[in-house]
Amino acid sequence: MARITGSWLSGPNAESGDNPLGDYQGKELGLPASGSGALAPFTRRVVAVLVDWFISMGLAAIIVRPDPARIIAKMTIPQGQQPPSHFEVMTQALSTPTLLVWFVLGIAAVTLFGFTPGQYFLKLKVARVDAEAPVGFVRALVRQLILLFVIPALFTDSDGRGMHDRATGTALVYSR
Repeated sequence: MARITGSWLSGPNAESGDNPLGDYQGKELGLPASGSGALAPFTRRVVAVLVDWFISMGLAAIIVRPDPARIIAKMTIPQGQQPPSHFEVMTQALSTPTLLVWFVLGIAAVTLFGFTPGQYFLKLKVARVDAEAPVGFVRALVRQLILLFVIPALFTDSDGRGMHDRATGTALVYSR
C-alpha cells in the first residue's frame, strides 16, 4: 500500500538499505556520480545560500544605509529599559531589504549566469535536467519564489533535490 500511495516525499524504501545496487543520487536523472555535473550535497548547498545571504546583506546595507543612532533616537523606550544595541537596530533595519536583494540577486544571477555568487564560490551551478539549455528567467523566478519559503528546500526526493528544483526541472550540480 505504501508503494502505491507513496511519492517522492516518502523518501527511499526502508527495505532497500542505504545503497543496495551501488546507485548514487542523480543516476535516475542521467547525471554522473562525481565530478562536473554531479549533484551537490546538502551541506554545500546550505553554505552557498549563507554566502548569498551575507552578500545580499552587504548590498542592502549599501543601498539602505541605516543610521542606528538616528533610529534609536526616534524610538520610544520605556523608563528603566536599555535601548537596543546598534547591531540589533542594524539587523532589524536590514531584514526586509536583505530578503529583497537576495530574491532579485538569485533570479538575475541564475538567469544570466546559471549560478548565484555563493554557488560560484563553491563551484556549483543550477542546471536543467530535461535539456542542455540555460535555466532561463521563468524557471529562475519560480525556483526563487519557492525558496522564499525555505521549508520546501528541506524536503528532498531520492536524488537529493529540493522541492524547488523538482518543481522547476533543475538540479544544483558541481560546475567544475
